[in-house]
Amino acid sequence: MLDIANDITINGKAEVVVQDAEAYQELLERVETIEGIQRGLADVKAGRTKPAREVLNRLRRKHGIPR
Repeated sequence: MLDIANDITINGKAEVVVQDAEAYQELLERVETIEGIQRGLADVKAGRTKPAREVLNRLRRKHGIPR
């Protein structure tokens, strides 16, 4: 994999970043991961959680997984 990123400057200030498509896609995936973690942390802070045992039992019943 080539990880190519170059910036184009105007008056010494970076104005444009040129990056290969694969590296850009990886960057987007990292951003999505970070946003998901932030949403999860906000849910915990706001009390929007359920006990793991309750969730796992529900998933077992839904998918017919024996204990």
